[in-house]
This record gives sequence, C-alpha cells and structure tokens, in this order.
Amino acid sequence: MKRDLLDILRCPVCRGTLELEATKEEGDEIVEGSLRCASCGEAYAIEDTIPNMLPPSMRD
Repeated sequence: MKRDLLDILRCPVCRGTLELEATKEEGDEIVEGSLRCASCGEAYAIEDTIPNMLPPSMRD
C-alpha cells in the first residue's frame, strides 16, 4: 500500500481516521503492518502491500 493512501482510507466500522504501524517497507510501499482506528481502536492488517479493510464480523 502506498503511504498517501492513508489520506483517503477510513475505518469501515466508525469512519474514524486510521494510524499506520509499518513493520516492513520497500521503497514507497508498505509491505506489512497494520492500520488502527484512532476512534474505535479496531485494527486492520496489511499483508503483501494489501490492507484488509473488512469489518471484524466479515473476517475469517
């Protein structure tokens, strides 16, 4: 995921802003990490550059 995507993404649960915790970066891509909602605290994993933005009730 590109870092500037964070400007448009919002929490699918409460529409709050998301904070990035990157654990692996390659160039300008976030390869692994997580996005955490500043309002409700829900976390969304980033794996292989793809943020999983499914609400908790829809995850495996």
